Amino acid sequence: MAPMPVINRGFGGSHIEYVNRWFDQIVAPYRPRAIVFYAGENDIDAGKSVDRVVADFDEFMTRKTQALGKTPVYFISLKPSKLRFAQFPLQSQVNDAIRARAGKRSDLHYIDVVSPMLENGKPKDLFGPDDLHMTAAGYMIWTRAVRAALLPNTEAEARSCRLTVAQPSAVKPTSRQ
Repeated sequence: MAPMPVINRGFGGSHIEYVNRWFDQIVAPYRPRAIVFYAGENDIDAGKSVDRVVADFDEFMTRKTQALGKTPVYFISLKPSKLRFAQFPLQSQVNDAIRARAGKRSDLHYIDVVSPMLENGKPKDLFGPDDLHMTAAGYMIWTRAVRAALLPNTEAEARSCRLTVAQPSAVKPTSRQ
């Protein structure tokens, strides 16, 4: 994610309620300039209702606001995986609820990774042998989406650089004799 300094506070098997439980230890003390949030998929897989998952996220936002004020939160949408594709309708409900909240809060931003991970309505081949955890190709999609959200001019700058490099110079080099 260079040039952005990143502190990875993610942990395997996380549920939003666990992030809330450990908020004072894993989030607040770092006084981040921004929070990139990804959790909720394991919650749905564990049988929690959409309402419960969204309520847990609302609690996270309350804790964030109390401790860190207007620090922006970038919510990465729950991803469509091959293993859990039967849960995709519930994941979509969570995503829709968070997207709606982002439309009403200046400190919450929704990052859509669903659209670029689907092809003809099914997950692309972006997963390892377990059909849940992503390959490098999947993480490239995420990196691009997160960078575009955090650094809005990144894509335009990259295109500009590619165009500059790709186009031959109109000026012919002079020879030194």
